[in-house]
Amino acid sequence: MEVKSDISLLSSSCPECKGKVIPIQAKGEIVCSKCGLVVSERIVDVSHSGKRAFTKHEKEKRERTGSPISILLPDMGLSTIIDKTNIINPDLKRAAKWNSRMTWDKRNMLIATTELKRIGSNLNLPIHVKKTAIRIYIEAFKKKLLRGRSINGMVAACLYFACREGAIPRTLQEILEETSINAKNVRRCYRTIIRELNLKVPSTDPISLIPRYIAELGLNTEAEKGAIRLLTSFISNCSISGKDPKGLCAGVLYFISKSQKKKISQKEIANLVGVTEVTLRSRYKEIIKKLNFKI
Repeated sequence: MEVKSDISLLSSSCPECKGKVIPIQAKGEIVCSKCGLVVSERIVDVSHSGKRAFTKHEKEKRERTGSPISILLPDMGLSTIIDKTNIINPDLKRAAKWNSRMTWDKRNMLIATTELKRIGSNLNLPIHVKKTAIRIYIEAFKKKLLRGRSINGMVAACLYFACREGAIPRTLQEILEETSINAKNVRRCYRTIIRELNLKVPSTDPISLIPRYIAELGLNTEAEKGAIRLLTSFISNCSISGKDPKGLCAGVLYFISKSQKKKISQKEIANLVGVTEVTLRSRYKEIIKKLNFKI
């Protein structure tokens, strides 16, 4: 039996009334516009890719209209490039040449997004933290807060704020290790965006830092549970206002290591957490004093 192709069916007329046939892509049918006869009910869709979609969400997801728009791209992924190879008109050549030149605003965003994605990839930061950081950077750029300040320093400050807002256990020292900017400039940029953009400074939860430090010290799960329990009790019964969260973590880690008789020195814990040994001992003595009242 010979099967007619869809193209031949579209070019022919209705076999009943000789009327014009039209395709209905949604149903995959070819029907007569005059009498409504279904000439073919399984037409081949050649206008889309070979991926099948069974729901509306899948159909929208499989639409191929170029790369997706992302705020992490310096131009949101909407830029166009003029091909200069086949241009003969000198005026068009001049226009294409000027179109390829990048303005300072675009160059600034290109440097910032590249640096932000580099630091985010090295620290394994989630995508929502990167998007929050670049939004803050764009607002700072619009308000001209980058005058006299480093692009990389402002990027590091925006990333640090995004980490604190998203409760990501990353400290400022870890971000500084991925940049070539000193801590003084980054802190100055951080205070600037907090003051000028009227941002609410989120507090760093020291409990969220415990699991990572426990893993890096090679302690077991019981040590992690004990450290979290001890730190939770200390926070609920003692004010931690003005205290560095890393110092609290260092004191708790040293207490847990001593209680489990692990040979971990104060210097090792202080270097891992990023505080001084004096801070570690001070927080350790506070924990001991508080425990003496509770036990």
